[in-house]
Amino acid sequence: MLNFAEKFDFMFVDSHSHIYSSDFSLDRDEVITRALEAGVERIVLPNIDSSSIKPLLDLTDTLPGVFFPLAGLHPTSVKDDFRKELQILEYWLGKRKFWGIGEIGIDLFWDKSFLEEQIEAFNTQIGWAKERDLPVVIHVRDSFPEVMEQLRKAYTPGLRGVFHSFTGNLEQAEQIIDLGFKIGINGIITFKNSDLGETVKKIDPKHLLIETDSPWLAPVPHRGKRNECSYVVIVAAKIAELQGITLEKVARITSWNAKILFGF
Repeated sequence: MLNFAEKFDFMFVDSHSHIYSSDFSLDRDEVITRALEAGVERIVLPNIDSSSIKPLLDLTDTLPGVFFPLAGLHPTSVKDDFRKELQILEYWLGKRKFWGIGEIGIDLFWDKSFLEEQIEAFNTQIGWAKERDLPVVIHVRDSFPEVMEQLRKAYTPGLRGVFHSFTGNLEQAEQIIDLGFKIGINGIITFKNSDLGETVKKIDPKHLLIETDSPWLAPVPHRGKRNECSYVVIVAAKIAELQGITLEKVARITSWNAKILFGF
């Protein structure tokens, strides 16, 4: 078990957290303190839709050297009014500094009826990333072939990003790596019913980012409870165990990967 009172002389980056959400409204300051004490010095904040942009930016303004905001329309928020949502987010892109476009992508788990709209929104936002030379943070759920098809069509040199919350197999990981994209690993790697660990064993850590996706997908031993940024250390420790390398090496490599991808 990790000792969270231990002070590391290296840092971690939580490359995907929704700590601005209402799930943290009662104890957000304490959660942030625990993350900083655990060595999590940078936290990337992907957006969901127009309703989340203000709390995301308000949180960023409290600790601008810790929080790094992204702008994007989550695929499960793509409905009949998605073009209006995109207009609002594009407005904000012109008003504030963002470090990437996300989270964006295609989700066919919850609702398949907006597939065409999701594809249009995905491609529009890939276009924003290309115009602004920003990375994309991609959400994939039951949609890997569809996402890869759109990415390959849109690909031009310089397009980069991360497949967040990766749950795929080694063949899919290799396709992502071949495009020059990173692979985001979170608490799922600790789940007993997941084969993700067997896949991650075979992936060079230079291709990985670590994340929490908090408040969701808390790692064991916190599975089923609210996730938080400090738990990204548990994810890093599991990767270190699987690959037979030190926690420090995982922390340093994944932090460097995040720095290069997002331009910290």
